[in-house]
Amino acid sequence: MEPFDPTTHPHRRYNPLTNTHILVSPHRTKRPWLGQTEPAEPSNLPQYDPACYLCPGNTRAGGKVNEMYTSTVVFENDYAAVLPPPGPVTPQAAHPLLTVEPIQGGCDVVCFHPRHDLSLPTLSVSDVENIVDEWTRVYMRRGTELGIKYVQIFENKGAMMGCSNPHPHSQVWSLSTVPTLPAKELASLHNYASTTHVHSGVPTGPDGHACLLCEYVHHELSVPEDEGRIVVTNEHFVALVPWWAYWPFEIMVLPHKRHISSLVHFTVDEKHAFADIMSRVTKRYDNIFSCSFAYAMGVHQRPLPPRRDDDGMFTDIAHLHVHFEPPLLRSASVRKFLAGFEVMAEPQRDLTAEQAAKTLRNCSEVHYLLAAE
Repeated sequence: MEPFDPTTHPHRRYNPLTNTHILVSPHRTKRPWLGQTEPAEPSNLPQYDPACYLCPGNTRAGGKVNEMYTSTVVFENDYAAVLPPPGPVTPQAAHPLLTVEPIQGGCDVVCFHPRHDLSLPTLSVSDVENIVDEWTRVYMRRGTELGIKYVQIFENKGAMMGCSNPHPHSQVWSLSTVPTLPAKELASLHNYASTTHVHSGVPTGPDGHACLLCEYVHHELSVPEDEGRIVVTNEHFVALVPWWAYWPFEIMVLPHKRHISSLVHFTVDEKHAFADIMSRVTKRYDNIFSCSFAYAMGVHQRPLPPRRDDDGMFTDIAHLHVHFEPPLLRSASVRKFLAGFEVMAEPQRDLTAEQAAKTLRNCSEVHYLLAAE
């Protein structure tokens, strides 16, 4: 029997954050593709679009007029997915299997910049720092509102990710419950802290308890680059393709020097390093296929900012990290689909995490539009 080779033999990988598995089938990377292709994202947008409802001074779809902003700006989503309290009382369930629970909250839009043609990879690092400051302010403000139990910061970039407007922006949804995926991650982090001994030399979570992500990133930093999954590092953060990655060029950004539970806990140097690595990651994304690279991005951290009535370690054990989940697979027009076996059984990928990381490492950090000038 031939020895196992993870670059050619199918195998399953475990995701300790969500307690799930993914099937990896590296031998399928050579299969031909005659399926759907996507139109390329436009790269020649105007600096100002009079029809854009996010550009300064324009009228939004809901009828309100944007201020003439010159940096970041925040406003409440005109078509929010959740509404502020008080909400109606839900009816009694007709059957125990048909339960319903009320949910309230708010939805904010964070415009990154007044220019319509920019995005995270083409903004300056100082502009990205301004965005991080705005995210932190919204997280603090919404996270202290009565009844709010979770604040989710996220960005949908590109039409194929469902983004309805190319103007650079993100969203912040504040909810009266902790959503499913963050709840799974928090439970896994808490379980790991409660059952695992700390390894020597590894940063720890609250009260010296083991942190799953501190341990994970410490291991990744010890793997030789040509065998590993790290894409880029700086003084405080690392960007890597997780061992358990599902999307072809999925990336996780997380701190590697110490346990940081939320944006609020950044030092000045850490905030700059965070903005720097977000810029470098997204530049590499655009440079893979020389296109505006679509992705879904989300910040996972403490459900709420620190306050006096905290429930202790359960919230502090949260280890701030950013998920980048992009759909493109083989080119600017061929994306990965969630279908068939993945819908009915479990997630599956062809390209290994190590192969994806190597591709990303080999990408320039000079944006392709600037390199072409």
